[in-house]
Amino acid sequence: MITRNTAWAATAAILAAAPATSAPRDPDAAIEAQVRHSYNFRVHLKDDPIQVACKGGVVTLSGSVANAFQRTLAEDTVKGVQGVKAVDNQLTIQGSAMDKASDAWLETKVRTTLLYQRNVDAGGILVAAHGGVVTLSGTAASAAQRALAVDVAQDVEGVREVKNDLKVATSPTQKTLAEKIDDASITAQVKASLLAHRGTHMLTTQVRTDRGVVTVRGQAKDPAERELVMRLISKIRGVRRVDNRMTLEGRPAGRK
Repeated sequence: MITRNTAWAATAAILAAAPATSAPRDPDAAIEAQVRHSYNFRVHLKDDPIQVACKGGVVTLSGSVANAFQRTLAEDTVKGVQGVKAVDNQLTIQGSAMDKASDAWLETKVRTTLLYQRNVDAGGILVAAHGGVVTLSGTAASAAQRALAVDVAQDVEGVREVKNDLKVATSPTQKTLAEKIDDASITAQVKASLLAHRGTHMLTTQVRTDRGVVTVRGQAKDPAERELVMRLISKIRGVRRVDNRMTLEGRPAGRK
C-alpha cells in the first residue's frame, strides 16, 4: 500500500532527478566576464586597478593604468569582445602623462612590442632609453632570441640605435604549454604593434580576429608596405594566419 509519505518521497526524487531549468544568462554580465578573463586583462593589465561595467552592450572602463599604451590596450581589447556596442574609456593615467617624445615613452613602446612577439620570451629583458638610443640588458633565452629582440627594438618608431647588452641564459629555460590567447586580445596587440613600428605607425588599418585568423584592411602605398604589415602581424603571439585584404593606393579594391 502506498502511503502519503511514500508518494511525497517519490515526487521529490523525480523532481531532484529532473534537469534544472537555468535562467537566461545576462548578456551584460557575460561581456564583463569575457573582458576580465581576456588574456590582455589577465596578463598585461593585471597590475592596473581597472573596473569593468557593462549596460546594454556599452562597456565603461574606470580606474587607472600605468601609461597611455595600457589605456589604449584596454579599450581595444574591449572593442574586440563579441556583443560590445561601444566603450566609454574613463581610465586615468597614474602619475603624470608621458611626453610621446620622451625616453620613458620610447621604453614603453619597445617593452610592449617585445612582449607581444611570438618568438621572444621578454620576461628577462630590460629596456632603457636615452635620447633615442635603446639599451637591452638582462637575459635572452637563446642566441636567436637575443638577435631577434634587437631586430624588434630597431624597428620601433623613434629608436635611433640599439645597444645590445643582453646575455644568453646559461641553462635552457623550461618550456611551458603556450596559453591560448582570445581573439579580442590578439586584435588589440596587433593594433598596438602596427602603431609602434616605424614602417606602419602612420597607416590606418582595420583589424579583426576570428579564432586566431587576423583579417586586416586598409590602404598601403606599395606592395612592400602591404607585405610588411602581413609579416608583422604573423609574428604576434596567438596569430594562426593573416588574411591581408589591404589595397594599394590608386588601385580598385578587387586588385592587389
